[in-house]
Amino acid sequence: MDKNAPREDTLAKPREAARTALHVLALCFALSVLGRGLGESFTVFLLPISESFGWDRAQVVSVYSLTALAGGLASPLIGRLFDYSGPRSVYSLGLLLLGGAFLFAANASYLWQFQLSLGLCVGIGIAFIGNVPNSILLGRWFGPRLPTAMAVVYSATGAGVLILLPASQVLIDHVGWRGAYQIFGGATLVLLVPLLILPWRLFSTGSPHLAKSAAADVADDGWTLSGAMRHHAFWALFSTFFFTAIGMYAIAPQVVAYLIDAGFPPLQAATAWGFSGVVLLFGMLGVSWLDGIIGRRPSVLLSYALSIVGIVLFWLLQWYPNVWILTGFVVCFGSMIGSRGPLLSATAMKLFRGKRVGTIYGSISIGSGLGSAFGSWSGGLIHDFSHSYNPLIAFALVSVILGMIPFLVVPALRR
Repeated sequence: MDKNAPREDTLAKPREAARTALHVLALCFALSVLGRGLGESFTVFLLPISESFGWDRAQVVSVYSLTALAGGLASPLIGRLFDYSGPRSVYSLGLLLLGGAFLFAANASYLWQFQLSLGLCVGIGIAFIGNVPNSILLGRWFGPRLPTAMAVVYSATGAGVLILLPASQVLIDHVGWRGAYQIFGGATLVLLVPLLILPWRLFSTGSPHLAKSAAADVADDGWTLSGAMRHHAFWALFSTFFFTAIGMYAIAPQVVAYLIDAGFPPLQAATAWGFSGVVLLFGMLGVSWLDGIIGRRPSVLLSYALSIVGIVLFWLLQWYPNVWILTGFVVCFGSMIGSRGPLLSATAMKLFRGKRVGTIYGSISIGSGLGSAFGSWSGGLIHDFSHSYNPLIAFALVSVILGMIPFLVVPALRR
């Protein structure tokens, strides 16, 4: 029996580590479902809020723009806070901000109040439970398998959209948009209680085997933020995040309103766009799977090609509002929203590995926040100025192509 005991312990430790890694993955997925779902639900609230106060599209979309901008600008701070305080503090602050923001928004009457609550506070709250802390935490458990793990977590955007967009429309129909926000805020604060009692000390340690490897990496590749910013790969990743986000989010906030204007019933429009969550899961996992088969650069370029096809189908819907073109748009465009994120995250984590990877990756992620904010705000302005979706769609198409260019010309991303 004594001879077998060490073998049992040796076998048990990897099994326990694998089980803990799956628990951490499930937690990150659940937090992302909540954060991204609540953030994207604004696309359903856009028309009811606009009609309640008589605001034009640009004014209302400015709230969505601030959400993206605040989240992006907060990313370096969140990465630094995670490096020094750990995940419990970061995730708890996120839920607290989200719950309070939605309860405040339920009683708001002025645009600045929506911009403060649904814009700044929700944006920062989503970032506190979003991709930056999740990437760092999962990197401690999954190591070289981080792209696959992040693909699962990024797909939470789709799951959140699938669940919360139709749910938002149902709640608005029954209790109004103010009542819906009250429910969102109260439910989020309730979730703070189980979050606080999780075994964070265990979750924070990471895989013992990967911890040893990470220690070696830090000794060899200890990047600083200033050093990373002098490397061309930092700005290549930043620009990819920036321009891609402009193109995708110039369209995303207005999809439901666009479909309604094209002749689809409101619930059908919200549900159809909500189903982008289903295809997003397959898009995320598919692109990450292709990464291991054909390589990172071809996988990323294929994802851009599908995004471009989706934008073209979106343009056709205003003249041919049928289910087949709508399905093609949801599959091509919806499946690729954020599909490049896991690969870009893994690339950044590999290139700039070290003690300050959270701060560095958070700084790169500013590009995504700035692009999302500028894209959604510009999309609203373009629509109001032109009274047409065509210039908006052209703007999105050019931006997506610009986001693809670094993978065609930058040496660090071509390898």
